[in-house]
Amino acid sequence: MWTYETSYDVLVVGAGHAGCEAAHAAAKMGARTLLITMNLDTIAKMSCNPAVGGTGKGQIVREIDAMGGIMGEIIDQTAIQFRMLNRSKGAAVWSPRAQADKHRYAEKMKETLESIPNLFLMQGTIEEILVENGRVIGIATKEGIQILSSTVVISSGTFMQGKIHIGSTNFSGGRAGDPPSLGLSKSLESLGFRLGRLKTGTPCRIHKRSVDFTKCERQDGEDNVFFSYRKKYDRLEQVPCYITYTSALSQQIVQENLSKSAGYSKKMIGPRYCPSIEDKIVRFSDKERHQIFIEPEGLTTQELYLNGISTSLPFDVQLPLIRSIPGLEMAEILRPAYAIEYDYVRSGQLQLSLETKLIEGLFFAGQINGTTGYEEAAGQGFIAGVNAALKVQKRPPFILSPHESYLGVMIEDIVSMELTEPYRMFTSRASSRLLLRQDNADLRLSHYGYELGGLITQQELACVQQKKETIEQTIQTLKRHVQVEDRSYTLQQMIARPDKTYQSVAQSYPNLVPNIEESIQFQVELELKYAGYIKRQEEDNLRLKDLELIQIPNGFDFSQVKGLRNEARDTLKRVAPIHLGQIGRLPGITPADLNILFVAIKGWRRTAAIADSHTTTLSV
Repeated sequence: MWTYETSYDVLVVGAGHAGCEAAHAAAKMGARTLLITMNLDTIAKMSCNPAVGGTGKGQIVREIDAMGGIMGEIIDQTAIQFRMLNRSKGAAVWSPRAQADKHRYAEKMKETLESIPNLFLMQGTIEEILVENGRVIGIATKEGIQILSSTVVISSGTFMQGKIHIGSTNFSGGRAGDPPSLGLSKSLESLGFRLGRLKTGTPCRIHKRSVDFTKCERQDGEDNVFFSYRKKYDRLEQVPCYITYTSALSQQIVQENLSKSAGYSKKMIGPRYCPSIEDKIVRFSDKERHQIFIEPEGLTTQELYLNGISTSLPFDVQLPLIRSIPGLEMAEILRPAYAIEYDYVRSGQLQLSLETKLIEGLFFAGQINGTTGYEEAAGQGFIAGVNAALKVQKRPPFILSPHESYLGVMIEDIVSMELTEPYRMFTSRASSRLLLRQDNADLRLSHYGYELGGLITQQELACVQQKKETIEQTIQTLKRHVQVEDRSYTLQQMIARPDKTYQSVAQSYPNLVPNIEESIQFQVELELKYAGYIKRQEEDNLRLKDLELIQIPNGFDFSQVKGLRNEARDTLKRVAPIHLGQIGRLPGITPADLNILFVAIKGWRRTAAIADSHTTTLSV
């Protein structure tokens, strides 16, 4: 084994969406960073859906961008269709989504990472995590190289002991066309980590020329949708997607072949909210058809992605199944669908910083933590990369609250929940979703990127502060009264009416309503229309923040708390929460448990203070 001549501050293993964000964040914060991956040609590869964003996921991407992350900028430069989902619903659940040219996305990410000072790239396969005295010191690779580093971020995706299933056929692989990582799981288990097994899947890809688009519904994109707050980019050629549906024949084919489906027959644990077509037809047997999105994979390829029909049925069933769908009767399958099962690290073994409890300086990010989706992985990568850099700089960890970000919601969930399926973010997971909208992530979080150092520039922060001031000043200006049918109303009241918008009121009173950017008009309008709900959520958050100020003392033993239920004790022991606010959000913890703990912590502190006082008196 040859030891690499250079040591690093941060070493990131795996260059998927988590690894790219981790390496980018750490390097931008000034840490000497190495990103090592099995294949430099598959950096940021979109293994499944060639898209970024979606319900809950779009909010995460905007939060990453607000703090100086990279995913939003890359997708803005490489997307071939943009849309805002859920426009027919309330603004709290509006979510941006973009269809990517997946090859350009990966190329642009690699090009960008290669240009960053302090960031170095290397091809290699990890075999072992090197540890001394409970602290990580680097890794060893299959190529016979030891690389030393102060911190290590593992973002291994679906590669740990990955196994691909197509019907009864199965073979090892991290994804189709790539080998698995075999040594990492063994290394983690030898260090004492508890591993589990999860499954995900992907649909087949078909040739564009084999689709009859006249039988499908056309779905065009929108102009004024983007992800990055900080930069605006020229757009690539924009193209449509299409919608079709399964048929009665599709349902019959699946039902007759369920026993041949690897994912279904083997009862592998897959994502409930992104189910295979087998799961859909069994669980929703009353539905006559299921929606299928036909999505292009790029401008320079004829491959189309069939969103909504992932499966692990054998190929001889996949072909007639796809051809039973209107518009796809002559479909040519270029890549078969498959399911993949892989190892992940079970919950309860991470701190909120994503540093492991067992090994100091070792961080996990992405699907290794039981999540699914590029966006969830990227968000964890950003947080892990930031905290690895902070660890090297001997600064406190960066922990986001669930009341201020979707990232905070997700990380508390994966740290505390015992996952029974791959975790996916949804707007419904955020109790404060009206405050955590996709349009205001910069106002909520940009200051963190600046305070962390190197992620947000002073000029970028100044732009955000100016935007915030404009919103506040505009709302003040709109307190002016106007006469409507012999009654007096404020302009605020006018805009808050359900049948009015900022623009419609501005047209009626052009000399009274400030002329501001359309995006800021939208935020002012929302602040006024939802003022009562927003105020209530803010008050609730303030009360919950008070709980977050009550830290769990070092050495506090939950097992000794009288009156606490056994279920609560087990949960608290597994998660090891850091404050009462986190405890209050744990599954299975009741308000009564919280009150008991509050009293117990006060009593513990009082006893500890008396003991300290007594020790001080004796020593004097």
